[in-house]
Amino acid sequence: MAKQKIHPGWIAVTVTFFTLMASAGYRSAPSVLIVPLEDAFGWSRSQISLAVSINVLLFGLVAPFAAALMERFTVRKVVMSALTLVAISSTSTIFMTQPWHLWALWGVGVGVGTGSMALVFAATIANRWFVARKGIVIGALTAATASGQLVFLPMLSYFAINYGWKSVSLTVGTAAALVIPFIYFFLKEKPEALGMTPYGAPSDWQPPAPNELSAGRIAIDTLRVSSKSRDFWILFGTFLVCGLSTNGLIGTHFIPAAHDHGMAETVAAGLLALIGLFDVIGTLFSGYLTDRIDPRKLLFFYYGLRGLSLFLLPSILFSSVHPSTLVFVIFYGLDWVATVPPTLVLCRMVMGNQRSAVVYGWVFVGHQIGASIAALGAAVLRVKLGDYAAAFYISGAMCLVASFAVLQIAKGKSTAELRG
Repeated sequence: MAKQKIHPGWIAVTVTFFTLMASAGYRSAPSVLIVPLEDAFGWSRSQISLAVSINVLLFGLVAPFAAALMERFTVRKVVMSALTLVAISSTSTIFMTQPWHLWALWGVGVGVGTGSMALVFAATIANRWFVARKGIVIGALTAATASGQLVFLPMLSYFAINYGWKSVSLTVGTAAALVIPFIYFFLKEKPEALGMTPYGAPSDWQPPAPNELSAGRIAIDTLRVSSKSRDFWILFGTFLVCGLSTNGLIGTHFIPAAHDHGMAETVAAGLLALIGLFDVIGTLFSGYLTDRIDPRKLLFFYYGLRGLSLFLLPSILFSSVHPSTLVFVIFYGLDWVATVPPTLVLCRMVMGNQRSAVVYGWVFVGHQIGASIAALGAAVLRVKLGDYAAAFYISGAMCLVASFAVLQIAKGKSTAELRG
């Protein structure tokens, strides 16, 4: 049989990329909906942000269980079920009349659905299909979310202003439903099912033995073992700061914060989408660097520079777009999820390859706990103090702490020892 020119692993990556790109619409919608829901229902910003807080918390908490379910059953079944839940929950919000409806549908329903895909989906595909080039693969799949943000944010913002907030819910629900057949027909489970080995696998590679434990047992047992490691808790804590300073703070509150300074929502949404554009570039480059440079050093610079930029943000928000605002947008975009490839690689390096996707799922819980805290906490500070400055300063300080904490991971061990 003639040797295939394209390894099927790259096809699996392509399908996963477009699925995650579509799912970015579900993740970016809350930031577009905060002000329209305030106007439509008279709900407070903290009430609306509580739904976002629940959403991002569950988005993280279900991740390790979703990763375990993918191992126990199939990726296709888990992802298609998640998309169905997102479609139903998002569409049902058009009938809501009380804040708890928003908390239940967007907070719980969409949170669980999106959490069952997200970055654990990317980690599972990368670990199953690739031995070589994992850094660049994770970078590409992480960038998919940013690509989707670039596509969806301006569109959803336009719909919210011109057709009302319900059009956003219907658009997200429809997009989720349309991806389901795409997954069913085109996503293949694993290379051994095709009689192949992962990309870059050595000639003596053998597939890992199937795990007979239940998905819940796999997730809990992985946490029990991982929690004994100091390095696990450093990864958990620093990724908590990552989520706090990205999805929770900027991802949720950048548009309302810019609106507070007189900027039009569509303009602010465009800037947030522009962050997504540079996020693609930054994450791909980070994946490339992760294959070549000590990931601890990369994270030191990522967190440190992010922290410094947050200290500057309150002074560069205006009613219109200034050059300094664009500089922040470009830099923050390059740094947004550049942390993901080195964090994932460190999970595998210091915790071992066995169940590395599930380990990363638990580290990702930290990311979403941080995002949840910032989504609600920044809104509370805004209500109490009248602006977001304190939230930006607190987040910036935590990023600086995280930048030094990552240097303590596997202290005394060289990159060669960790990779070896």
